[in-house]
Parts: sequence; structure tokens; C-alpha cells
Amino acid sequence: MAVLGAAVLLLAIDGTVLSLAVPALTEALAPSAEQVLWVGDSYSLALAGSLVLMGNLADRFGRKRVLLVGSVAFGLASLVAAFSTSAEMLIVARLLLGMAGATLMPSTLSLIRNMFPDDAERTRAIAIWSMAFGAGSAIGPLVGGVLLEHFWWGSVFLINVPVMVLVLVSGLILLPESRDPDPGRFDIASAALSMGAIVPIVYAITHVVASGLTPLIVVCSVIGLGSGVLFVRRQRRLTDPMLDVDLFRRPAFSGAVGANVIAIFALSGLMFFFSQYLQFARGFTPLQAGLAELPATIASVVVVVLIGFLLDRLGRGRAIALGMAMGAAGLGLIAVAEAAKGYLWLAVCLALIGFGVGLATTLTGDAIVSAAPPDKAGAVSAITETAQELGVVLGIAVLGSLLSGTYRRAVGQAIPAGLDPETEARVRDSLGSALSVLDPGSALADAAREAFVTAMQSTTVVAAVCTFGAAVVAWCLIPSVREADR
Repeated sequence: MAVLGAAVLLLAIDGTVLSLAVPALTEALAPSAEQVLWVGDSYSLALAGSLVLMGNLADRFGRKRVLLVGSVAFGLASLVAAFSTSAEMLIVARLLLGMAGATLMPSTLSLIRNMFPDDAERTRAIAIWSMAFGAGSAIGPLVGGVLLEHFWWGSVFLINVPVMVLVLVSGLILLPESRDPDPGRFDIASAALSMGAIVPIVYAITHVVASGLTPLIVVCSVIGLGSGVLFVRRQRRLTDPMLDVDLFRRPAFSGAVGANVIAIFALSGLMFFFSQYLQFARGFTPLQAGLAELPATIASVVVVVLIGFLLDRLGRGRAIALGMAMGAAGLGLIAVAEAAKGYLWLAVCLALIGFGVGLATTLTGDAIVSAAPPDKAGAVSAITETAQELGVVLGIAVLGSLLSGTYRRAVGQAIPAGLDPETEARVRDSLGSALSVLDPGSALADAAREAFVTAMQSTTVVAAVCTFGAAVVAWCLIPSVREADR
């Protein structure tokens, strides 16, 4: 569990420090607003597109082996990201990181599924797994803040290397190997269709908000939907399917997947831009921004202590719905707190979000993994991670595009006539771009900050509504009697 927790810890740190590093890498690499989105999205896009395939390979060739190979690949890709010299190079490095990360996540969960066959033990183990993820999110801002205070932005990726070395060495010694004893024939067509269903759809959604309905987006949507239909039909015909799609007929399973996607969509879309809000709009240093985000991550760790009590008292469905409702309330309140001058209300709201979403995602992950037979644990664990990463990439793309569009409309009203066209374009592009060309104390810089806060408030309200929708999904679809969920 310590080795598996370290792997998850690293992935959480990697995701957290990126959002902190966005202002610094924006200054160093001068990416456009769309490239900033892709820096965040490319990792999740590659991860989501590869998870089902990597989970199946882990079942086939051994979860330990795939985990260790992925650790080496993740460390090497981190070196490429750290020393990127352009926005394009960083996006490619993040794609490589995503593909490497796809080998780690389903392997950790599927090893847990096989190490802990007892239901109660498995729930606690997944809670510890989630705690490691929360701890990584808590450590990430602190480590990233310290590094960004003293070193260049690429240093936030170098912290991956020693952790991966630790996972590799300790994993070789301590982890048990497990695999599907009778995996059947590997189906290349299913692997291609799984990627063909996810990647084009995510690409289309990422670009439709900013670019409108272009012919390329229509083609991607058709390819993605068509590949998805063919994938499902093929899995139902195969004797040894890559993924047992009939699991989605179970309300506990489909409800958990749906609630997970919606909640992560709302949370990740907000948190990716929250560090920019703290640094650009509130004037926090990277370290101060990291400390300011701690209430959410600490609260998500506290979930481990209370999860057994809440599960016994409420049952799984109601406990997940409660968590989602708490997250929605926190998001709704933070929309008001973002305009307040003090930090205290922000801290309270972040703690409420962290506890609520932490509770819900731990239990949805348990519901999904519990549905897996031990020999297919990798493939089913990949569904958990695919749901999370789809939520991440869609949250950043959709909510990020909404934030950018709202900011541009708001700041456009404050731009004075006669402003240099190049400066005007930078001001309209993003707040980070605006502050790089404006006097920080100028009236237009103040207006740009106000426009960004307005955009954050609107986006946060949308995130709150989505999270409340996840609570309704959980309440209606996921059984609250524990035995009915097995």
C-alpha cells in the first residue's frame, strides 16, 4: 500500500503543481490562451484515451510489471517537460506524461482489488489510496510554491524523478505480481476503437466552445461517436472482451461513474484556474497560493477518518449524494467569496469542497472497483480513471472556455479607444497576458482583474450546479444499502 500510495501521491503532486506553474510558464514561454488550455488538457487527453488499453495490458502482462515500466516512462517524460523550450514542446511532453500515467493509475487500483478481496478491507484500502491522492494535492502546492519561489518553472516537473526512482526500487522488492490467468487473445481492433472513441470526442468538446462548430469538429464528433458504438458492439460479441460493457446495466456502477465524471468536471475546471485567480487577481506569490489552497486538500484527507462512520449511517448512495451536495454548496459560496477582500471565507469554502468531493469520489471509486472480478480488475479500474480524466479534461476545456469567453466580454467593455492593437489583443487574450503588457497599477489592469473575478464567479456557479446534478444522480441511481451495492 505504501508503494501504491507513493505512485498516486506523485500523480497528484504533478497535477497540482502545474496549475501553480501556469503564471510562471506563461511569462517564460508566452503561450496563447488556447495553448495554456492544452498544457492542462493534453495530459488528461492522453491519459483518458490510453487508460482502458493500459488497464487491459496490466491484466494481461502483469499489474506490477506495467506499473514499473510506467514509472520509468513517467520519469523520463518529466525530464522532457522540465526542460521544454516552447509551449509546443511542453504540450508534447505532457502528452507523453499522460500516456505514462495511464500505466500507473489502473495498475494501482487493480493491485488493491487483488490484494484486498474482503469488502471492508478494500473500502479502507481505497480510502487510503484516496488519502494519498489528497496528500499529494496538499503537498504539491507547498513543494511547487517553494520551487517556484527559488527556481524556474520547469523545476516542478523534476520532483517526479526521485519519487519514480523510489517507486521503481521499492516496487521491485515489495509489490506482488498479479494478472489474468486466462486473458484470451489480445484484440487490436478493440484497443484502437477505445482510443478512437475517447480522443476525438474530447478534442471536439475542447475546441467547439472556442472555435464554434467547424467541419473538423463535426468530423471528430462523428468519428468518436461511431467508434464508441462499434466498440460497444464488439465487446458484446467477443468471448474475452477488453471491457465488460454490461457492467453499466448495474445502477450502482453506472451511477458511480456518472457522478464521478460530473463532480471531477466541476472541481477540476475550477481548481485549474483558481491558482491563476489567487496569483493574478489577488497578488499572491506561488507559495502563498499553494498555502491558500491547503484547506481543500487537508479536508479531503480527513475523509479517511470519517468515511466508515458515514458509510454505516447513510449507506453508499446517500453518503455520495451528501458529499456532492457539500461540494456544490462550497462552490456556490465560493462564487461570493471570490469577490470578498478577506481570505477566511475562501478557506472555509475550500474546506467544504475538499471534504465533500473527497468523500464522494472515494466511495464512487469503491463502487466501481468492487464490481470487478479479480481477474479483470485492471480493465474495470481503468473505468474509474477514465471517468476522472474525462471529467478533468472536459472541466478544463468547457469551464475554461466559459471563463475565457466571459473574461473577454467583460474586459472588452473597459478597453479605451485608441489602444495599441497589439496591446489590446494581449489584454483580450487572458489576464496573465494582459498583466504582462500593462502597468500593474493602471486603471486597465484593475479592470482586467475585475473582469477575471467576474468570469471566475460565473464559472464557479456553473460548477456548483453541475456538482448538485451529480448529487441527484448519486441519490437516484446508487443504492444506499451496502449489500445491494455488491
